[in-house]
Amino acid sequence: METQLTQYQTLVQRASQLRLQAFSIAEGFRSGGFHSHFKGHGIEFTGVREYLRGDDIRTIDWNVTARMSKPYAKLFEEDRELVVFLVLDRSLSMNTGFGSQNRLECANEIAALLAFAAEQISSPLGAVFFDGSITFSIAPKASQNNVMLVLSQIDESTKLFYEKKAAQEGSMLSGALDGACRLLKNRSLVVVVSDFRTSGYQKAMARVASKHDVLAIKVADPTDFAVPQIGSFSFEDPETKTIRTFPTASSSFRRVWKQSEIERRERWVKLCRRCGAKTLVISTEDEPAKKLKEFFATKENFL
Repeated sequence: METQLTQYQTLVQRASQLRLQAFSIAEGFRSGGFHSHFKGHGIEFTGVREYLRGDDIRTIDWNVTARMSKPYAKLFEEDRELVVFLVLDRSLSMNTGFGSQNRLECANEIAALLAFAAEQISSPLGAVFFDGSITFSIAPKASQNNVMLVLSQIDESTKLFYEKKAAQEGSMLSGALDGACRLLKNRSLVVVVSDFRTSGYQKAMARVASKHDVLAIKVADPTDFAVPQIGSFSFEDPETKTIRTFPTASSSFRRVWKQSEIERRERWVKLCRRCGAKTLVISTEDEPAKKLKEFFATKENFL
């Protein structure tokens, strides 16, 4: 536990390193495929032009299109401000993983990188943290103070988590998404960072996605697909404290374990797509900065 605490007490101290890593993510916000998808619409309508492949279908002027017998898009005075809002999972199930870091640690780094990317393009940043309840929330604001407050709250909540002074059982993901809806006044990028080991959040996610751009980032671990071959091994469910013993050396058990995760992940992707959310999986063995850079720079992710 001491090693984990030491690592997380230095998250704010890693600000310079994380800012550098976040630069390429900010470039994706600014000039990659995401920018062309998200670019804001100001209140002033300036005219129309012929619709081009890759334009947001929501900009089509249907009246002009009907008259001209080919599609035309509306032109607006652009408002390029991008609001970034983080929905961060701090539930007990995040404290799992057999790699160099667990899911919670990976989620913390993802959130910090996105926060610094927002800072670099002067975007308002807001957040809500949750476990079995809502533990922290802050309305979007474009300031370095907001970024550092979010980062320090990540540090503090992680410290309490490992000291077993926090983290209520269960997952308030649905409530956190509803909270995001209440805090957000303008169209925003809502990034949900979670293991999604819960249910009942579909309606709330669909409500958010109807007004905002939602990216669901699933924090995964290699053991989701393949457990270490260490004979009979006992696992404790961090939420229910139920202990079960599995024959990890059994080939049939390992095959079922892998297939079950494949099916769970496919169901999750389908659920998110039905809600209108984009999906990204980041493993505890991945480099979060690299995965985020690739995602936001790829135009196909936002067509």
